[in-house]
Amino acid sequence: MLRVAVVGSGPSGCYTAQHLVQLDPGARVDVLDRLPCPYGLVRYGVAPDHEKIKSLQGSLRAVLEHERVRFLGAVPVGPDGVPAARLRELYHAVVYCVGAAADRHLGVPGEGLPGSWSATEFVSWYSAHPDAADAGFLRGARSAVVVGVGNVAVDVTRMLARGAGELRPTDMPHAALTALAASEVEEIHMVGRRGPSQARFTTKELRELGTLPDTAVQVDAAEAALDPSFADPSGLPPPRRRNVEVLRGWTAPPRPDARRLIRLRFFLRPVELLARDGRVGAVRFERTAPDGRGGVTGTGRFEEVEGQLVLRSVGYRGVPLEGLPFDAATGTVPHLGGRVLRGGAVAPGEYVAGWIKRGPTGVIGTNRSCAKDTVTSLLQDAPSLTARALPDDPLPALRAEGVDPVPWQGWQAIERAESRLGASLGRGVVKLPDWESLLTAARGGDASVPRS
Repeated sequence: MLRVAVVGSGPSGCYTAQHLVQLDPGARVDVLDRLPCPYGLVRYGVAPDHEKIKSLQGSLRAVLEHERVRFLGAVPVGPDGVPAARLRELYHAVVYCVGAAADRHLGVPGEGLPGSWSATEFVSWYSAHPDAADAGFLRGARSAVVVGVGNVAVDVTRMLARGAGELRPTDMPHAALTALAASEVEEIHMVGRRGPSQARFTTKELRELGTLPDTAVQVDAAEAALDPSFADPSGLPPPRRRNVEVLRGWTAPPRPDARRLIRLRFFLRPVELLARDGRVGAVRFERTAPDGRGGVTGTGRFEEVEGQLVLRSVGYRGVPLEGLPFDAATGTVPHLGGRVLRGGAVAPGEYVAGWIKRGPTGVIGTNRSCAKDTVTSLLQDAPSLTARALPDDPLPALRAEGVDPVPWQGWQAIERAESRLGASLGRGVVKLPDWESLLTAARGGDASVPRS
């Protein structure tokens, strides 16, 4: 009987578990997660108003409820929990599906000023990640600057512009909903260093900006026209062509009655965040121009854009996990077909899948094929892996390492507590926002009034 630990319960972890039990009728899988809640970025990274994408939790749930899959939450792996070497002793194989937890930095002066954050930190706050803090993101902000033109940038821009009435039916934590309802942000600049045809957002997400009540969207036609494809996008691949067509529709002057204005800016590269009254007050950008090779070059012309809130959304990055090799240049674990490489040689019984394997690329569905490739390698190795005897059940050994796993029943208790919390607030399900309330609920206590 093959016994496997999958570290991480997001899409890549769940798909790994799914392929294991589908392709090996005897495999048993423990899915470990540092958090007491499953689903990874589907729970803590997908915007609360994207119910269709969040509904993917249903299919991930079916995997974690499989009779040969066991969810164990609140199990950190590394120096503060179970050492990677100990996991290797307790299971025939360990598959790391830990994603890319860090965000990239701009690397410019002033980036550490109060009011300057990563989009990841902002998303974690309005998604009720238990590690997030209410850092007063919106306090004193009238104008916001979002650096980046991908889907995460679109998400945070949309959250800044949405009204409380539209967000109330979502599972957004109540403190974040209250703060967004009181927000005084009236202007949001979403800025990219390259042109419209090279933006990374998808058309569906882009179009949503144009449907927000009381919000106008504007594209500077002269600025966008620095992109040769803006005037005639017919030669672009279909996804990029559709993006440009949407952007071309927003070049007219914005309607004057809109409460908020979203400005989509292009060919601007941040070079410094400027302080005003002890916090960020503006971003200094250098105008860029196409270099003829798909990139851009600086022009030596500069512009300042006001913003008391600056969110950088320039990509994710993997972080080292103690006990595993790590390639700092790519932010991934070195591997061969998903098999972890140590010093260029395959490490028996250690595997990777998802972003820690390939970098933060692709969509949620990309993790399915990525996981299957890794599982194929693992099952090819299974005859040699299962020759090693294991304890009957690794759970007592995990507890001996000082962790107290939250089982699936504990997660179900959290779900019930979140339903009760929502009912008490006159809303639907509302997420519990902190470790204390989550663990209290998981252990059967009363978490109906979480710490905010």
